Amino acid sequence: MNGEYMIYMVITGVLSAIGMFVGNRLKSKFNYYSQVALQNGMSGAEIANAMLKHYGISDVQVVQGKGFLSDHYNPSTKTIALSPDVFAGRSVAAAAVAAHECGHAVQHDTSYSMLELRSSLVPFVKYASAAQQWLLIMALMLLGTIPQLLLVVIIAFAVTTAFSFVTLPVEFDASKRALAWLDETGITQGAEYDGAKDALWWAAITYVSAALASLVTLLYLVMRYAGSR
Repeated sequence: MNGEYMIYMVITGVLSAIGMFVGNRLKSKFNYYSQVALQNGMSGAEIANAMLKHYGISDVQVVQGKGFLSDHYNPSTKTIALSPDVFAGRSVAAAAVAAHECGHAVQHDTSYSMLELRSSLVPFVKYASAAQQWLLIMALMLLGTIPQLLLVVIIAFAVTTAFSFVTLPVEFDASKRALAWLDETGITQGAEYDGAKDALWWAAITYVSAALASLVTLLYLVMRYAGSR
């Protein structure tokens, strides 16, 4: 198994480096486009409310959240929480992020199948994520005596990996809806639209990187379990 472990470590190292690069690139893009003002002068909160109104969604509230790049849509409370820089920002970055989160609200309103599937996995992911790290350590320590414990870890990782891959179409579709609306309404024009598209592309790539890293770990654990039998 040493050869498999070395391959796993190399691939994990490469994916970790890619993940760090993508994360830093996203922050850099957001900071850059945060300095590019919108010609119409609208804030992220105003854009979010305008998009919701455009799609006839009246039961979703736009609120100011906390932190940096912490923007999200909560389908259970029907709230769009925008980070301070996005909520009050009047920039290309604020427009892109606000519209993207509204894209999730539109998905929810139209019963987008992948969002519904993702939401159904959330309760399982919470338990799997909380347990898998501790279980992994125990499973690898006791692999020679209790190999079945590693199977439990594999199931937990399979759940979180499936969640990561289900998240991909949800995020890409939300960005697609956001960009289409920004373009059709003229909220962003010319270089502004190109900037919004660029920022959302890098945001989506962070999810791709995370999904691949999760898949590599899952495959490694499966190989370890198969080799222990």
